[in-house]
Amino acid sequence: MSETKSTVKVTQIGSPIGRKPGQRETLIGLGLNKMHRTSELENTPAVQGMIKKVAHLIKVEG
Repeated sequence: MSETKSTVKVTQIGSPIGRKPGQRETLIGLGLNKMHRTSELENTPAVQGMIKKVAHLIKVEG
């Protein structure tokens, strides 16, 4: 049986300059470190928590 894992696509739209250090580290954890870079991640509770932490700096699709 093959399970299709749901993924979420996140794109960085805001700069981490002047933000708290934890927000910069969260962006790096999501695979983002430059403006307009996109990363496709597995939709897990850990990833959802990271997305909530930096929701004002990213755009989420799917």
